[in-house]
Amino acid sequence: MKILVPVKRVIDYNVKPRVKADGTGVDLANVKMSMNPFDEIAVEEAIRIKEAGKAEEIIAVSVGPAKAQETLRTALAMGADRAILVQTDDEVEPLAVAKILKAITEEEQPGLILLGKQAIDDDCNQTGQMLAAMMGRPQGTFANTVELDSDSVTVKREVDGGLETVKLSLPAIVTTDLRLNEPRYASLPNIMKAKKKPLDEKTPADYGVDTTPRLTTTNVSEPPVRQAGEKVADVDALVAKLKALGVA
Repeated sequence: MKILVPVKRVIDYNVKPRVKADGTGVDLANVKMSMNPFDEIAVEEAIRIKEAGKAEEIIAVSVGPAKAQETLRTALAMGADRAILVQTDDEVEPLAVAKILKAITEEEQPGLILLGKQAIDDDCNQTGQMLAAMMGRPQGTFANTVELDSDSVTVKREVDGGLETVKLSLPAIVTTDLRLNEPRYASLPNIMKAKKKPLDEKTPADYGVDTTPRLTTTNVSEPPVRQAGEKVADVDALVAKLKALGVA
C-alpha cells in the first residue's frame, strides 16, 4: 500500500509573523520557513505505519514555490521514499490544492492519504475535507489515534465532547491533530540520503488545474494591543470596580 502525505511550507511556528506596512499581507522577507507542524505529524504517522509493515511506500507532495523543495527534503530525510513538487508562485487556495491532490491520487492510487488538519498560516482546515468530497472517499478528521487494518482504518478523532471513534474503509483520507504523535528529528545520515531520493517537479497545468485565486485579501492587521491590568486592594474594591465597568 502507498501512503500519500501532502506537506506545506509555512512560517516557522517559533517565529512571530509581521504584517506588511501597507497591510496587504504577512511579511515573508528574511523569515525562517519550515514544514507545517500538522503535516510533520502526518509524515511521522506514515513512517510509523510503514515501519509496522503495513505500507510499502510513502510519497510526500507539496504545492508551492521552488523553495518548497526544502520542505520535501525534510520529509524525505524523516523517512518518505519519494516526493512530488507541484511548483507555482501563486497563492494557492485549499480548493486548488485539493484538485491537484485529486489528480495525483488518481495517478498514484494510494490506499491512505494522511495530511495535517490545517496549515498554521491560513488556518483554513479545508483541504482534506474538500479532497474527500471530490473523490467520494471516507474521511477521518482531527485524528488522535490511527490504527490500520488490512482493508480499513480506525480513527479516534478529537471532538468538542472528547473523542469519537470512526472506522473507514480503505482507500481513505485522514487529517492529523496535534496529539497523534511526536515527530522525529531527521538524522544527519538521513538528511544526506534524502538528497539522492527522487523528487519530481510538476506544474498545476500538468494536472489541468487553474490556481488563479478566487479570493482577494483586502486588509491584514495586527491584533489589538492588550490593555494593562490593574491591581485592587481587596475583594470589595474589585466588586466596586466591576460595578463601575458594568460587569457585575
